[in-house]
Amino acid sequence: MANNSNVKIIPLGGLEQIGMNITAFEYNGDIIVVDCGMSFPDDEMLGIDCVIPNIDFLRETKDQIKGFVITHGHEDHIGALPYVLKEINVPIYATKLTMGIIEKKLEEHNMLDQVKRKVVKFGQSVHLADFRVEFIKTNHSIADAAALAIHTPVGIIVHTGDFKVDYTPVYGDAINLRRFADLGKKGVLALMCDSTNVLRPGFTPSERTVGQTFDHIFHEHTDQRIIIATFASNVDRVQQIIDTAVKYNRKVIVEGRSMVNVINVAKDLEYLHIPENTLISIEEIDNYTDDQLVLITTGSQGESMAALSRMAASIHRKVNINPGDTIVFSSTPIPGNEKAVSKVINELYEKGAEVIFQDTHVSGHACQEEIKLIYSLVKPKYAIPVHGEYRHLREHGKLARTMGVEKDNVFILKSGQVLALNESAAQVVGTVPAGSVLVDGLGVGDIGNIVLRDRQNLAENGIIIVVIALQKGTNELLAGPDIVSRGFVYVREAEDLMEDAKYVVTGAVDGTLKMHPDADWAMLKGAIRDSLTNWLWDIMKRRPVVIPIISEVDL
Repeated sequence: MANNSNVKIIPLGGLEQIGMNITAFEYNGDIIVVDCGMSFPDDEMLGIDCVIPNIDFLRETKDQIKGFVITHGHEDHIGALPYVLKEINVPIYATKLTMGIIEKKLEEHNMLDQVKRKVVKFGQSVHLADFRVEFIKTNHSIADAAALAIHTPVGIIVHTGDFKVDYTPVYGDAINLRRFADLGKKGVLALMCDSTNVLRPGFTPSERTVGQTFDHIFHEHTDQRIIIATFASNVDRVQQIIDTAVKYNRKVIVEGRSMVNVINVAKDLEYLHIPENTLISIEEIDNYTDDQLVLITTGSQGESMAALSRMAASIHRKVNINPGDTIVFSSTPIPGNEKAVSKVINELYEKGAEVIFQDTHVSGHACQEEIKLIYSLVKPKYAIPVHGEYRHLREHGKLARTMGVEKDNVFILKSGQVLALNESAAQVVGTVPAGSVLVDGLGVGDIGNIVLRDRQNLAENGIIIVVIALQKGTNELLAGPDIVSRGFVYVREAEDLMEDAKYVVTGAVDGTLKMHPDADWAMLKGAIRDSLTNWLWDIMKRRPVVIPIISEVDL
């Protein structure tokens, strides 16, 4: 396949995991990038703030990149933008609310003036080299979500972004199914479709059904304070909570930095309609009785520093959970967060609160029947499942085949694989670097597997520091060994153990110097580390990190 006769699809993230979505498209040397997301760290990633994609491929080709095209404003699609744009500063194209949320992120990183941005309306296209990217209205758990029809010289690629089919959305129009059908009639080369809910049969319920549940909750808890935890970015959900609060004459407090940021952007851009005098600040909470208040807060995923978790742990500066409070979890735990959510729910119950988590959430992603609907309208030649763990992608591949895509035309890709395709053929033609880059504070990519392993070892086994002083020239032991322990044993209750450890160290030093009188410090440190580690394992079955420190004294 000659380079200019095919388009290359290069996913750099978003496959084999939920999150960190980013895909490059290349034709004739020109590149566009769809989405630029982050993911949240696993439990093993101690101290890590977030995870962003490896962009070595984009660094190497940055002069060929024409722009970032963004489908919607969720962190797993925009969260890495500030980090990536510092190295690859190209224009961003997105819908109005999506751009508003991106601009807030760029402002926090002092980058707003440096990055070119263009707001695109649904139905409009942007021309980037040989690509024409058309924005198509879809529904999701955030307003202004778009699917993309990427028109290339070898055919149309449809990228759904995250989507569901909602005929009665809270804000704006329903998904533009007619446009998907029109593209299907023209002929679609490939469909890249959201796989998140592919394991669920049927249809995803409309967001409006949650509004009816809220109405029941408010009606049945007229005397209690109501606290609702949801995703900060779910603007439609927030709108329904506010509408219900107004109906029941309650004031609304918004708590949690990310929640406040998104609501301010949505309000300024008129995606949220809040009647005057409905919102009050957290500082005014004591001026109202419980039956006059609703709190909308972050923390629905049990995040330790989110507002609801701090309330549950009694460390929130303004809000204490009282017996009788009604707490609503308006989200489903993301896989991996179940334990953290359970912990918060138990803490809330212990404080006497009532916790509600049934029927208070609907997904923003398409179930099987909606995915089938898109396939039946688009009729793609090739199917490339995206946005999901490996099991989701495999099941999506099966579903695509039941919808008429030939078995050899379904591609279950891995991040970093390069798929080259045109009307007559498609094949994986190579790989590019892909993977995760860890962000810890202001450090980006300076924490690797070795540092993480050390952190894990320190967390699990603790540390022992051995300090000795040797005479310069003779290597005679002048002072020590002194042993400092952190996270291994409580020294005052293990004095005998520490004394025995000193004998082990002294023996290791003496033994090494007898065999190697001119032993260097590296050899001595190795002997101390090995002998103490082995001895502690024999008597305690633990392996703390042993760090020997040798100082030389010139008498």
